[in-house]
Amino acid sequence: MSERIVVGMSGGVDSSVAALLLKEQGYDVIGVFMKNWEEQDDNGVCTSESDWRDVREVCDLIGIPYYSVNFAKEYWDRVFSYFLDEYRAGHTPNPDVLCNREIKFRAFLDFAMQLGASRMATGHFVQTNENGELLRGSDPNKDQSYFLYMLKQHQLKRAMFPVGHLTKAEVRRIAEEKGLPVSKKKDSTGVCFIGERKFKQFLQTYLPAMPGDMVAPDGQVVGRHDGLMYYTLGQRRGLGIGGCGDGRSWFVIGKDLKNNKLLVAQGEDHPMLYSTCSLAGGVTWIGEAPIQEGETLRCTAKFRYRQGDQPVEATLQGDKLHIRSLVPQRAVTPGQSAVLYCGDVCLGGAVVEKVLDAGKVTNGIVE
Repeated sequence: MSERIVVGMSGGVDSSVAALLLKEQGYDVIGVFMKNWEEQDDNGVCTSESDWRDVREVCDLIGIPYYSVNFAKEYWDRVFSYFLDEYRAGHTPNPDVLCNREIKFRAFLDFAMQLGASRMATGHFVQTNENGELLRGSDPNKDQSYFLYMLKQHQLKRAMFPVGHLTKAEVRRIAEEKGLPVSKKKDSTGVCFIGERKFKQFLQTYLPAMPGDMVAPDGQVVGRHDGLMYYTLGQRRGLGIGGCGDGRSWFVIGKDLKNNKLLVAQGEDHPMLYSTCSLAGGVTWIGEAPIQEGETLRCTAKFRYRQGDQPVEATLQGDKLHIRSLVPQRAVTPGQSAVLYCGDVCLGGAVVEKVLDAGKVTNGIVE
């Protein structure tokens, strides 16, 4: 009897090709579609219905059974509530990393085991090795290890990533050659499982908007903001104050939660946008911790998805990481994750809680 693998299928091309490849390799494959959000999108359309239809069409074509499972309650309790709490705190959260840990590789993994599977598979562009380490995907433009840094080795050892060694172009080529109906389907964007929405309108459904002043570094009020939760550090678009000042673009440089003020300044290289030191909490390691209390690790980090590797020194201080960047970083944002790497191996990471020296970096020198 062949090994049973349950594939998490989203209706997209990556997970569809993942299921196809496993089927061709002789595994006993079952496709499972996760429904984790019950509401319609901004156009009144329940996108999960069309995605579920695509899953059924693909599974019928490649000849595997399929199921649908609803994790909406788990998603709300374990992911979305955190998402809202972070926005209330003035942070810019990344719910995808928590969604992967709590839903895809916990609730879904448990469900896969109930179906008699020995392992689960997804369409993530990552790889693993025999030691259960998480490796970058072969396609540097699509590598998704940043979003999986909260996983543990025991989860990775029960997971497969059939497209991790491929490029996105190769995945689409395989889908087209095999006649999969999703070969040209665009990649999903937006919040994990919630999708693309008019973000201000979406957040207003759950959090009350509190408009306030936009304030320049000299204390001058230069405009009004719609609510601090709608803005993130380094943001330029949507501020509505282009006619003010000396003609240069305005950028968000900080938030004053106590006084409900959005701090803005002109110039994309304003010193307040740059820092070299940050403090991150919720430290998580995929495998054995590479450092102990008080020790410092020299490695590379990503402070946001698609960022190039940044050389850093990370020191463990209790349950926090003090991260010193060897190169000044622009717009390190509380709520986002600092993910650490040693070569192609993703070690783990933590969530940025505060930037310690914004504005003290001038021409690449820490004052």
